Amino acid sequence: MTTTVKPSLVILAAGMGSRYGGLKQIDTVGDNGESIIDFTIYDAMKAGFGKVYLIIRREHEQAFCDHLVDRVRAHIPVEFVYQDMTDLPEGFEAPKDREKPWGTTHALLACKNHVHEPFMLCNADDFYGRESFEIMVKFLSETVSDDHYGMVGYPLVNTITEHGSVTRAICQMEDGKLSALKEIQKIVKEGEHAVIAEDGKHEVLPDDMLCSMNFWGFTPHIFEQCEPIFVEFLKQNLNVNPLKCEHVIPTAVADLIDAGQTRVEVMGTPARWFGVTYKEDKPYVMEQIANYKKEGLYPHDLWK
Repeated sequence: MTTTVKPSLVILAAGMGSRYGGLKQIDTVGDNGESIIDFTIYDAMKAGFGKVYLIIRREHEQAFCDHLVDRVRAHIPVEFVYQDMTDLPEGFEAPKDREKPWGTTHALLACKNHVHEPFMLCNADDFYGRESFEIMVKFLSETVSDDHYGMVGYPLVNTITEHGSVTRAICQMEDGKLSALKEIQKIVKEGEHAVIAEDGKHEVLPDDMLCSMNFWGFTPHIFEQCEPIFVEFLKQNLNVNPLKCEHVIPTAVADLIDAGQTRVEVMGTPARWFGVTYKEDKPYVMEQIANYKKEGLYPHDLWK
């Protein structure tokens, strides 16, 4: 479908960052006090997105205002969406001593009464590159529909870190459409290759294998589709693992594909991805952003 409504950007920024050791969503990586989210919003705005929704924990609102939102709002509308631990479907109650969020599917559902236009969703702590936003805004403006979603995929080998293991959702495709997502844990970097290092395994993965970095394009119909998936997840897991069970968007999308409720177009990108999974990743990210500024890809002051 073609729409004249500008698509919106939804950013997942409510995670705890346990491996990182702090509120990494607004940690400074630029030489002018910018966080990765600054560059995400700037790239999205330049690509043609019309509004930003930040999914956060309510107790972090002032920190986000002080370090990000107050200077961004002069350039693009920003709305907070709160992921509340106690906000569960009818019939379910959060354990009193639970601290871990319920996962990205729960965060997505928090947007149900806020987002009413086609939107893309991404992580707060990943640098995706301008070209990816341009690819997605075109898809959301011309192609997306209630049974046709989109995803920008990145080569797996370019999404791993020198400083520890990562978990990635690997794309399996047929005719350019996503047929399945397989989550693989404990992927490490050895030389220039990605390797599974779990339970005694040592399997080198193909260099051109694409993975999901949570760069999705949806219509608001996704909320209606994900609600029963999340309810079923709670039925199956809440009593078994009440403090740590979580449900993530790649799993929800895979369920929708299996049920024939949607198809997902996988779009490649020439953009370079990098992110801050561990604190040790930060110097590399800062170096890359500094180089982009030197090359003129970004101004010294994004929000001047």
